[in-house]
Amino acid sequence: MTDYKTIIYEAASKVLPTIERDDVTASDAFCDYCVPCFKLAKVLRKAPAAIAAEAAEKLKIDGIEVAALNGYLNFTIARESVVKDVFTSPLGSYKPLAGKTVCIDYSSVNIAKPFHIGHLMTTVIGGALYKIYRALGANAVGINHLGDFGTQFGGLISAFRRWGNEKALEERGLDELLELYVRYNKEAENDTALAGEAREWSNKIEQGDAYAVGLFEKFKSITLEQAKAVYDRLNIEFDSYLGESFYVDKVAAAEDKLRAKNLLKISDGAEIVELSDGDDMPPALIRRSDGASLYIARDLAAAYYRRETYGFDKCMYVVASHQALHFKQLFKVLELLGEPWAKDMVHVSYGMVSVEGMALSTRHGNVLFLSDVLNAAVEKALAIIEERNPELSDKAAVAESVGVGAVVFDALYDGRVKDKNFSLADALNFDGETGPYVQYTYARCKSVLAKAGDAAGEFDYSSLTDDAAYDAVKLLSDFDEAVYNAAVKYEPSIVSRRLVKICQAFNRFYNADRIMCGGKTQNARLALTARVAETLKYGLGLVLLDAPERM
Repeated sequence: MTDYKTIIYEAASKVLPTIERDDVTASDAFCDYCVPCFKLAKVLRKAPAAIAAEAAEKLKIDGIEVAALNGYLNFTIARESVVKDVFTSPLGSYKPLAGKTVCIDYSSVNIAKPFHIGHLMTTVIGGALYKIYRALGANAVGINHLGDFGTQFGGLISAFRRWGNEKALEERGLDELLELYVRYNKEAENDTALAGEAREWSNKIEQGDAYAVGLFEKFKSITLEQAKAVYDRLNIEFDSYLGESFYVDKVAAAEDKLRAKNLLKISDGAEIVELSDGDDMPPALIRRSDGASLYIARDLAAAYYRRETYGFDKCMYVVASHQALHFKQLFKVLELLGEPWAKDMVHVSYGMVSVEGMALSTRHGNVLFLSDVLNAAVEKALAIIEERNPELSDKAAVAESVGVGAVVFDALYDGRVKDKNFSLADALNFDGETGPYVQYTYARCKSVLAKAGDAAGEFDYSSLTDDAAYDAVKLLSDFDEAVYNAAVKYEPSIVSRRLVKICQAFNRFYNADRIMCGGKTQNARLALTARVAETLKYGLGLVLLDAPERM
């Protein structure tokens, strides 16, 4: 696909040398791309309108009209050129990140705890970024940094020995573990002996006690079995399941690096790294006075392991925004250690999730399993499909794709930093800006193509330059750039929103221009329908959704 943005930037920068590539922005009004000249006024000591007018006089770009309007430098590309470009460029061939390696840490479920809706955002944001980076040619490494270390596991063993049994664990699995976990925390509020038992069993796990380790591994197996079933439904992939416990014996090497740089200090018997840099950042607590390593110490060890193992160009942590201080401290420690790759560490934060305004807490048993949310969405999707298309042969499979997809798309449609209040009714609206709407538009395209025999034949590019067709073509023309922007901004919603815009434009075209009209015009409109379908399927895959051909 021709990179019009770069062509325009390179030409415009010769007459406006202070502009940057990102100053060239796509436009839906008056032109295809524009450069606002307002920020240049102070530098050039001229009015923005005068700057734009003078630049327009000097610029000549083949196939692109240049004009000045109200302080903007506008660029309009010849429509036939854009149409030709779309239909001669293979979708997904843009690989600007080829040769780059990115580690993406996401989902990170806790052992012996349920996969609840609070895990939704980290899982789908990370899973979508994984697919987006791979689509752009990067070697993406999906990491599930399991929460499998801490005294809570000793507490769970204590609870299991007091109130649990093998038969109940075998029959009820994670439900049994959750009940034991909640009961333990309630009982521990009034029984101080339980805390001692938790520490004792936790120490036995660390020391390799056969009984303690065997029981913990059983808890871990039960947890991952349920989690992987959910991952399969969400189209989520991972390359590593190394958990927190894997890095415990690697903390000492990280501490040695800190000592060598004279960064490790003792404060009230604890090991700390002072981080004051004008931001009033509190010190990073590496090891408590009782000798126990802290979370940041294990994350430091994990960062070194990932760098040594994968040689990453970027390492992302898809973790809720309330952990911002933790990652700021982690990255600052790496910077103080003099690691040049500290700048390549990124906290991809997101807002909190609630259901009808209710926040979730596993510790107190107020939990909504993600599988229950998915099941409810699938059930409602099935009811809608049976009403809309009762003759559909594979309703159950389609309902699974639509219901699960609705939940995922809803999570990935708004900017990730916003808090999310999930509504099943809104997510399953077939006429709104939703996953079902995109899937239904794809199915509509496939239906049109099936009736036409999937054969477009030869056509003139000029057949797709009318407003209705060209609006869709234009959105297709820079889809690869939208995917790239989603990667560099760590924002899958850029892809989701572009898919909705393509659907809206196609449906306007579908209603305005009769597709089955005969001749080369029909061929052109069928070709556009096919390219829309191809793009929707490709894009849905990037944001973890299936693309049913019939709905």
